[in-house]
Amino acid sequence: MTEPVKLTLQCVAVLFACVVVGLLPFYIDLFELMQYTLFCSMAVLALSLGFIWGFGGILSFGQTAFFGLGAYSYAVAAINFGDSTPAIGLAILIPALFALALGYFVFYGQISDVYLGVITLTVTLILFNVFNSTAGDAYTIGSARLGGFNGMPAVPTFNMPFDPSNILFPEQSWYVTGGALIAIYVGLRLLLRSPFGRVAIAVKENETRAALLGYDPRLVKLLVFVIGGAIAGFAGALYVNWGAFVGPTIFALSLSAEIIIWICIGGLGTLVGPIVGCFLIEYLVSQIGTQQAVNSNLVLGAILVVFVVLLPKGLVPTIRDGLLALGRLGAGRSRRGDAARGHEIVDEGPAGAQPAGAE
Repeated sequence: MTEPVKLTLQCVAVLFACVVVGLLPFYIDLFELMQYTLFCSMAVLALSLGFIWGFGGILSFGQTAFFGLGAYSYAVAAINFGDSTPAIGLAILIPALFALALGYFVFYGQISDVYLGVITLTVTLILFNVFNSTAGDAYTIGSARLGGFNGMPAVPTFNMPFDPSNILFPEQSWYVTGGALIAIYVGLRLLLRSPFGRVAIAVKENETRAALLGYDPRLVKLLVFVIGGAIAGFAGALYVNWGAFVGPTIFALSLSAEIIIWICIGGLGTLVGPIVGCFLIEYLVSQIGTQQAVNSNLVLGAILVVFVVLLPKGLVPTIRDGLLALGRLGAGRSRRGDAARGHEIVDEGPAGAQPAGAE
């Protein structure tokens, strides 16, 4: 598939997504719209890990650490400021700074990929225990009580920029969340097409070769890690806007595992794959949750095993490879047909020609 064709398909997909986001509230009820709003916020979280893992080679088992920090940062700031506009900014900034500090010690300390996963997982467990132990009155930031294991209820949701009196309706929140998902996808796609994105992919493929070309793999991986942390923090703000609540369970290991499952099912090394995997699994979990006959965790485990065994690349890469194979098969048949017709023309010779000696 040529580059112009890929670009055209990506533009068509983005336009289609914009149409779906714009028209969906007119065709489904409010409950379903709220569900899809949740799916979009979690898809942003999936994109954050899909970007750093698939294009930076950084497998973070603790992506929920940045997700939870973004959610708590938004909740505390929204309660104190009474305005969601600066709260969203802090929900992006604080996880990004935390990722910068953590990533500096990890990457410049030459820690291997295995220990990186263990460290991020440990950080998530630490944050879970810290926020779970903040139930007393002493654990208050401004006028916002952290609430410990009870969490922080009644968090102010999104309002119009710098207008706290104009709270967004659920339909408007859907437009914001769906539009944010599309904007982040497009932004990451443009970033990957930029010189920095190409260098990041080169570092993922071969750090030694990239270093010999004059690039610093530690700095590149650190920047990729910070971008992923900022996106995860923004996803946390979107999540709190959906439920108006945040608690320590946002750091749960089960959610960290789910993010990895989304990416494995959707397809690692793509930006569409994490979104597809997130929507598919979250929809299945929501449907399974309506009954008590089957445990949703067992279903998730079975789905992961099936995909790892039968579709190790994931849905999106498998479908893409299948379409490319069909295209090559059709092109091959067309070339064979043209060659056969060419042989027939050569065998017949020019019109009216007679064999030598026919006279």
